[in-house]
Amino acid sequence: MSEVRVIVLRTAGVNCDYETAHAFRVCGAEVELVHINELRRKEKNLNFYHILALPGGFTYGDDIAAGKILANEIKFTLKNQIDEFIASGKLAIGICNGFQVLVKSGLLPRKNGGVTLTDNDSGKFEDRWVYLKETSNGKCCFTKGIDSIVYMPVAHAEGKFVPKDEQTLNSLVEKNLVVFRYVDENSNPCGYPYNPNGSIYNIAGICDPNGRIFGLMPHPERHIDPTQHPRWTREGLKKEGDGLQIFKNGVEFVRENLL
Repeated sequence: MSEVRVIVLRTAGVNCDYETAHAFRVCGAEVELVHINELRRKEKNLNFYHILALPGGFTYGDDIAAGKILANEIKFTLKNQIDEFIASGKLAIGICNGFQVLVKSGLLPRKNGGVTLTDNDSGKFEDRWVYLKETSNGKCCFTKGIDSIVYMPVAHAEGKFVPKDEQTLNSLVEKNLVVFRYVDENSNPCGYPYNPNGSIYNIAGICDPNGRIFGLMPHPERHIDPTQHPRWTREGLKKEGDGLQIFKNGVEFVRENLL
């Protein structure tokens, strides 16, 4: 069987690359950690891979704004490679800082535009576990089959999702581009601390109109194994961590559609 090839993009300040690579490897993918300069110098070719993963961290110290410098690097130095990669039907996922990069480079939500991620309403770094509800109605290929509340950690200071106006928000909702919303344990959208950053409409993750580019603030790679759940000794072990299905879905999509 041909291998599903994943590129985990690295640069200064990335710190979740190994966890992200591990998550994809658990799902049977071949993973390579690649520094952005290797793509810029054309030592590596993005089109060799099927999935582009932008992991969490603090790229370039989050100077200017979280993810902004890496977003500009991608937008202005890798545009042709990225456009060709996306046009060929391949996948991309951005987690936390990676989500900020996708949004600020214009890769999410693509044609809609008009959204950003900014400072948490709490005015501080939020490091906690949150409940999420999938709301894309099957639009996003990464969240196929996730029909129950999932539990993942967040760790960010600039995770508040803000659309530029009500029309932009309505468009995201109507086109099923809102993939995850922050909810409570009973599936109800709630305020802080369930919504850890004050995101409008409790948005925790979105996808592009094709459902193949996915960005989210919570960290699915930090809940791959059931023992990573903070209360597993009291509530019992699940079969697998809640985040694993996201990576499984990406790998399976490639096997079914691109190999």
